[in-house]
Amino acid sequence: MDTNKPTALVTGANKGIGFETARQLAQQGFTVWLGCRDDERGKAAEAALADDGDVRFVQLDVTDPESVTAAANRIGDEAEALDVLVNNAGIAIADGEGFPGAVQLETIRQTFDVNFYGALRVTQEFLPLVRKARAGRIVNVSSTMGSISAALTPGSVGRFPIFAYPASKTLLNSLTAWLAVELGATPIKVNSVCPGFNATDLNNHTGTQHPAEGAKVVVQAATLPADGPSGSFFDANGSVGW
Repeated sequence: MDTNKPTALVTGANKGIGFETARQLAQQGFTVWLGCRDDERGKAAEAALADDGDVRFVQLDVTDPESVTAAANRIGDEAEALDVLVNNAGIAIADGEGFPGAVQLETIRQTFDVNFYGALRVTQEFLPLVRKARAGRIVNVSSTMGSISAALTPGSVGRFPIFAYPASKTLLNSLTAWLAVELGATPIKVNSVCPGFNATDLNNHTGTQHPAEGAKVVVQAATLPADGPSGSFFDANGSVGW
């Protein structure tokens, strides 16, 4: 591969915001690895994006430590460094959701396993490769629903009668903040972004914008200049309250 090209890994890249993020990064000249759990869907996404640039499917299940390690080993064998890590893979489970007084613990466990522990697992495994980049970028795809200040604001778009999904994104935001602290003396920038309400499988395609629009803010965070922020939470309109 061309070692002069910037490199990126996008988890959950076979559809939705992850797919469109991979497309836009590839169009900007990145070598993009499509981290996908399912082989068939991953290969189909790779084929669909072939005309957009250098895209490569890599099997990656964020809940499976062996899968994550294997993906890191493969990318490490093919690239000297990883310039961009996008933790995009996420789930929302309708069954058992509700306010804290009613939500089922198993729903919380399953949601956290992907949305928080999965992102942490991937970050820990790939951080050595990100550290080798000249100026690495880690982007955690979050949601305004994970904003505690939004939850406490009457009428906020972040206030819904569910707990597991928002709480998983609150934890993801905490990961962003603490990673930014840990990496503060390095050129690496770590940020959370809210891509907005996109029509994806996550919401049964009830979203009000195409995932390509949501992907723009993800790509913005992935390509921040040297004077860009780190340890921040923002969407297409600017800063989002923690």
